[in-house]
Amino acid sequence: MTAVTVLGMVLGGALAGCGSASGGSSGDRPAAAPAAPSAVSGAPSKAPSSAPPAAAKPPNLAPGPEGLARVFERGQKSAAKVVALSFDADMTADEGPRAAGGEHFDNPELIALLRRLKVPATVFMTGRWAEEYPSQARAIGTDPLFEIANHSYSHYAFTSPCYGLPTKESDEVGGEVRRAFGAIRKTGARNVVPYFRFPGGCYDDASLRALAAQKVTAVQWDVVSGDAFATDADAVAEQVLDGVRPGSLVVMHCTRSAAPVTGQAVDQVVPELRKRGYRFVKVSELMRG
Repeated sequence: MTAVTVLGMVLGGALAGCGSASGGSSGDRPAAAPAAPSAVSGAPSKAPSSAPPAAAKPPNLAPGPEGLARVFERGQKSAAKVVALSFDADMTADEGPRAAGGEHFDNPELIALLRRLKVPATVFMTGRWAEEYPSQARAIGTDPLFEIANHSYSHYAFTSPCYGLPTKESDEVGGEVRRAFGAIRKTGARNVVPYFRFPGGCYDDASLRALAAQKVTAVQWDVVSGDAFATDADAVAEQVLDGVRPGSLVVMHCTRSAAPVTGQAVDQVVPELRKRGYRFVKVSELMRG
């Protein structure tokens, strides 16, 4: 992994995620029981033929011989023309005041676009984001088109330096993973997979060893979109299209404040890749091979 790849994810701090079509956090509080998404957010889509059956158990890679969690970066190079789009919901634990002040750590228009285009996707969500936008997390996590993976609770790094992110010790990995899964499942999300993406993409052997105890697979990427803080959708789309190969895993973001042109880029990328013969899959299907 290059510094350019990680820089595209975390320049200046944490990015944020995606959800249903509700706006800020003030009215987004968990219901007593899971409810269907509102008419504003759109009802969950039926699973397209390109997505695996909802009941299929997601694959999970066993730790390596040295007790380190496996790191999945892409599908088999000999894979058919399949590609997985992943979107990071990067809200850090200390960004609550910014959300309360009106900053939008969501991009409902992007999720709506993925639904209209029938593109399966994997959202790597922080627990803090799920707490801020519980109805949006539930809408994503009950739609068979999507799956939710773990991106830690706080979006703090587990090794330093990591592009300015606050740092936690590697022995805190377990607590971060469990707390994030708890926050995500509390929203009523059901399509939750045993995958973890390190904040900032930064990890070392100590953090991988700690992650292995949580029985999850570390997931990175082989194509960086460059959408973080980008203002040129054409450039983002070009970077993705230039990088995708059969079996690629693309990292993108979905936040109105820090990745404002991602939707426009996706609207270019999807039809072009389909024209080239690609089929979109979730990370779990890509890992399944």
